[in-house]
Amino acid sequence: MTSFDTSPQLSVWRALAALAVVFVMLATTGWTAVRHHRESTALQVSRTAWEQGRLDGRELPDPAAAPGRIARFFASLTAPQRAALVRDYPLAVGNMNGAPAELRYRANRVALRQQIRLERTRTHDTRLTPAGQQLAVRRMERFEAMSGADRQILAFDPDGSGRAAEVIGSLEKAERISVVVPGVDTDLLTFERTNRRYSAPLGMAEALYAAEHEASPSTRTAVIAWADYTSPDGLGIDSATAMRAESGAVRLNALLAALPGSAPVSMFCHSYGSVVCGVAAHAMPDRVSDIAVAASPGMRVGSAAHLGTDARVWAMRDDSDWVQDVPHLEVGGLGHGEDPMARAFGARLLSAHQAKGHGGYFEPGTDSLRNFAGIGTGAYRSVECAHDDDACTAGLSDTTKAGRA
Repeated sequence: MTSFDTSPQLSVWRALAALAVVFVMLATTGWTAVRHHRESTALQVSRTAWEQGRLDGRELPDPAAAPGRIARFFASLTAPQRAALVRDYPLAVGNMNGAPAELRYRANRVALRQQIRLERTRTHDTRLTPAGQQLAVRRMERFEAMSGADRQILAFDPDGSGRAAEVIGSLEKAERISVVVPGVDTDLLTFERTNRRYSAPLGMAEALYAAEHEASPSTRTAVIAWADYTSPDGLGIDSATAMRAESGAVRLNALLAALPGSAPVSMFCHSYGSVVCGVAAHAMPDRVSDIAVAASPGMRVGSAAHLGTDARVWAMRDDSDWVQDVPHLEVGGLGHGEDPMARAFGARLLSAHQAKGHGGYFEPGTDSLRNFAGIGTGAYRSVECAHDDDACTAGLSDTTKAGRA
């Protein structure tokens, strides 16, 4: 729930009341399925072209094949052959788990430049309303920023409000990898911000990367700003159910399964992003050593033990965060269950001192960001617990890097 720093408690309760009414209506009248015909998206078109394409007379593998098979295919190609695939199928290659990260960055840069040309045309399309033309301007400007030579875009889908993922640092050389999973109202236009920079996915990742370097200069880290799922739009029905989290969890685990190397992975899940991580936890690869949640409305389970993972589970929440007043329950699919900050949940409770509001957990200078950096670099004894004790670090040491507890 990234964008609701100033949402009053009353709005939360009204939203929950409205959701209850919707649930009753659905329960008594049944679900109504409405099917709308949609044209194929740009990503679907690119994948279809890939499926029908050939390279020097050779069939191309299924783009949804296991990452290992995709990796072996690209490893068997010459540099000119890889370049040809980037040129002909940029969106397919740019979103293909198992393709080399550097190749995905190149492919997405090509795809972004194609979308820039499309949006530039739309800015002058008289069939669009002034608001539609202005939206095209904003998208064009965002794509121009993302297409810079210094950007490492790991995933890009321009359809609708859009999805993206970006890497800070080197995935191939990293000794530890961190993944930031944001909450509601996350899309291509909110992926990065000038104002409230550290409440946006890219700003979160950049702040964490810098904090990790400060915490452990000798540790090579990489951070992924992962906004490659369709998040809920505001405090509506989607934010109170697991529907978006379930589809997001599939995409998240596909990313994790395709990460190169064997470096330990730490998850940092904010607000509704913690719901995604909770749903995904049972199927995360063994290399995921830590799951840290901030401002969580719940993880769809009654306790950390029910997540189905051996990863360490951490939780934090600032006293000024309005999410603490959201009822932590689950009834008929509405709500996300027990509060991860409750002692009975069983998470390791961290200090979030100075993380003001709902979106301040990645602000430089906060306990929350320092604690994230300690987890991300494996410096577990450096973290500050929530209750001025060392309960959250019991049984851990700074040498507990890849292991779990």
